[in-house]
Amino acid sequence: MDGLLTFIAYEIVWFAAVIGAGHGRVWPGVCAAALFSAWRLTVSSRRTVEVRLFAMALLIGGVLEACWMHSGLIHYAASWPRVCPPAWLLALWASFGLTIVPLFGYLHERPWLAASLGALGGPLSYAAAAHGWHAVVLPQPPWPTLLALGLGWAAALPALTVLARRWLVTDALRRLA
Repeated sequence: MDGLLTFIAYEIVWFAAVIGAGHGRVWPGVCAAALFSAWRLTVSSRRTVEVRLFAMALLIGGVLEACWMHSGLIHYAASWPRVCPPAWLLALWASFGLTIVPLFGYLHERPWLAASLGALGGPLSYAAAAHGWHAVVLPQPPWPTLLALGLGWAAALPALTVLARRWLVTDALRRLA
């Protein structure tokens, strides 16, 4: 049940962020992400691990988004100063980090599957945000951007799931001691 609620709540965050950005507003995504994060960390039995994944996803996402943004591969709606990705997008990455334990446990020992799902799911999410709500703009032709997004997500998702596995094991051993 925790996984289903996490999935639904994260989807609400995604829609709030993307639709808000498409309308030039940052706050819907940031507020939804803050509420999701507060809820997730309240109900989590592995709070320390999830806080670390929150921070790591924010770091990985911030670096990837900055690279894509500065290379001209992607442009964002509701953007702030051009030196860093918009807050609504960073809030999505941080929130995504809180889904790794409850939703992606089956990937913790399957990095190749995580890479494959990241390579497919990441670009699809951006394409939906671009075509459905105009939260991002993909230059024409879009394939170089989609390829870069796929490569980035093919690295990000397995990195997060491998870290989750390592930190969960360490946390379990610490609890036994």
